[in-house]
Amino acid sequence: MQCVSVIFLISIKSFVLASIYGQTCSLDEYIAESYFKKYHSFIEREFDNFIANKIPLGSYKLLEDKNLVTVKSISRNVIGEGSHRWLSSSMSLKFPHELKRELTASSCEVVVIERLPSGVFTDPFELQHFVQRGVFTDAAVFGDTNLELPSFRSNQTVVEIHMSIDSKVLLRDEDESEVILKVPLHARYQPLGHGFSRVEFGAPNIFTCCSSTEQDVTKKLCQPIPTSLIPEKKASPLMWEIPCGNKEHAAVVSAVTFGFAISTALLIVLTSVSYSRQ
Repeated sequence: MQCVSVIFLISIKSFVLASIYGQTCSLDEYIAESYFKKYHSFIEREFDNFIANKIPLGSYKLLEDKNLVTVKSISRNVIGEGSHRWLSSSMSLKFPHELKRELTASSCEVVVIERLPSGVFTDPFELQHFVQRGVFTDAAVFGDTNLELPSFRSNQTVVEIHMSIDSKVLLRDEDESEVILKVPLHARYQPLGHGFSRVEFGAPNIFTCCSSTEQDVTKKLCQPIPTSLIPEKKASPLMWEIPCGNKEHAAVVSAVTFGFAISTALLIVLTSVSYSRQ
């Protein structure tokens, strides 16, 4: 009877620990991945609510200091020409120099989440090249990753970039590190019309994330880095004007394409008939 009681108590304890740490461990490898597992499509309001209330911040002592990592300045531009451009973000991050060793030991990293408007997308394979070259520790694309959809049928895309504290970019002797992120952009097919279609880029979400092990359970805990007081954020929003398709040109292209298709079909039929007579 005593053995049964002991087994029962151990089972209850295991269940309680699993419940406690299971909730804290609900964050996946990527912050955006946890969101899309629940909501499946990107909704700005729901994503803001998820970041504010659903990310496991935990009680990790290292992350309790809200000034652990601060963004001193940030400037953003869309650079390049044509339909393939770059979203360039230059950020000045400040770290307490005396805590860098502890941050490195806790596998801490800076995570940047870019919310791309529906008119543009990022090629995930292109991002992986940056990871392989060591530019980013990790990177992934979530949301509408169908690259062929036109802008009026597509949803927003979320790009998540990870940079380890001990990376060459962040591990320096100075307390401040200048980080330049370049996210490759591709314009989707815009609606037919005249002029340009404007897409607007919002501010990125920036986090400090660390791994903590308690009771043999590893938890990933994150702390948002506040950017609301940065002067550059109050400037005019970042825009990219993408040329729209021309209706007159579309009619010409359709007619020419139809003509080539008919000609090719007739050529195939004539070739088949001539070979069958031989």
